[in-house]
Amino acid sequence: MTSQGQATTLAGADADAAGGSNAAAHFVFVPLREQGHLIPAVDTALLLASHGAVCTIVGPPSTAALVRPTVDSAQRSGLQVRLAEFPLDYAASGLPEGADAGDSIPPMHMWSYYRAMALLREPIERYLRAAHAAPFPTCIVSDFIHPWTTELAANLGVPRLSFFSMCAFGLLCHHNLERFNAWDGVEDPNAPVVVPGLERRFVVTRAQAPGFFRGIPIPCWEEFADYIERARAEADGVIMNTFEEMEPEFVAGYAAARNMKVWTVGPVSTYHQTRTTLATTLASRGLRPCAVDADECIRWLDGKAPGSVVYVSFGSISRAEPKQIVELGLGLEASGHPFIWVLRNAGDYDEATRAFLGELEARVAGRGLLVRGWAPQLLVLSHDAVGGFVTHCGWNSTLEAVAAGLPVVTWPHFTDQFLNEKMAVEVLGIGVSVGVTEPLTYQAVKKEIVVGRKVVEDAVRSVMGGGEEAEARRRRARALAAKARAAAEVGGSSHANLLDLVKRFQPGAPRGDAVSQM
Repeated sequence: MTSQGQATTLAGADADAAGGSNAAAHFVFVPLREQGHLIPAVDTALLLASHGAVCTIVGPPSTAALVRPTVDSAQRSGLQVRLAEFPLDYAASGLPEGADAGDSIPPMHMWSYYRAMALLREPIERYLRAAHAAPFPTCIVSDFIHPWTTELAANLGVPRLSFFSMCAFGLLCHHNLERFNAWDGVEDPNAPVVVPGLERRFVVTRAQAPGFFRGIPIPCWEEFADYIERARAEADGVIMNTFEEMEPEFVAGYAAARNMKVWTVGPVSTYHQTRTTLATTLASRGLRPCAVDADECIRWLDGKAPGSVVYVSFGSISRAEPKQIVELGLGLEASGHPFIWVLRNAGDYDEATRAFLGELEARVAGRGLLVRGWAPQLLVLSHDAVGGFVTHCGWNSTLEAVAAGLPVVTWPHFTDQFLNEKMAVEVLGIGVSVGVTEPLTYQAVKKEIVVGRKVVEDAVRSVMGGGEEAEARRRRARALAAKARAAAEVGGSSHANLLDLVKRFQPGAPRGDAVSQM
């Protein structure tokens, strides 16, 4: 490992690798390493590079290790994508060494991790000023949880765009709840409040939408939330992983509320669906080794009828309690539908829970596939045999369901996932809720909340079954998928926004024009 403050440059980050493209836009991505943020940020960089931009992804070694195979593959295809890693100063930040090496940052270390990331500003700036990083950056694209990049961009004299792996609906709801002081005087975290400033009526609780890093009874977090808000307000624009045709009123509403340009570029997963090695790229996109071979999944799905399989996955952070594992498994079994169930940390459960899973697996052999670890999600969702998705409502998963034309069973676990559920159920009309109304993860006060087997069975049958309501849900999902494809194709809104980004942030582009509203 290199010494603190010295970057290890990977994947062709020298001037020759840039192909002499000194007139090209050079976007520097500063992503958050959590997969729900990192995957779409990397995909956005790949999309911009596919339109002629130079893109550099910066981060600590733990992030670089996740991103490197994807960047290497993009480089082999001729894209000007670079990866530069900078070691964290564990001692100065108070972060235990190696705490960032797992699937996600442990909650007790998140504050120290954010401090460690902020300490990378100076080494990143030195690296970007060096000759081997040419061409000089023309834009910083920062995950909104990295507010320290305001100083990075200011020191370099370049614009900074906030990157959101979220939908405009959720962002506008959060913004309006805070802007109109909707929580003032509301003591009960589960008391319903109407989101102000919207034409349609949406009801939320503070437990479901506390605001980013709000509601944590520790002063430093409230200060951090204020810091993030200031940085968001000072950004020169916003990039979102959504597409305009899906939520035009909310995209326009958020742009107006923030008084800044919003570029919708999603679904960014379509980058992989345009590659010639579709199966390989879709299987590897998760940034973690899959527990099952992609070919194994395909063979299993090939033996199932079209639209008959329900896919079940709760993302990279949430972990169901043992009692919930049992109820979910029995509900899937009782539904009668074939299923693929992803259990990310199956080996961490107690002996009784592992025994239950083994017994369930034996009973549903041939009808149910239990994946202990990561699964090639995009590959699975794109298969004709899959007809529905039981999801935690992370935005990546929700948008991937939309792109695949699938209805969803919604099972939110925390914060923006409740708003994503409202997006799927109340706005888009493609979802059936299991009825969870309080956070299951990051609870302020530990509380057991279990969705019973009968609720699981009924929700799966509702999404996967017949009847006019289910058919209408599927028709809406298929229509959204067609709009998503059109947005990403030449002439589509997301394609046009990518081209606009590349053009506006070329060297010499008028600065005012680059960031003004259209």
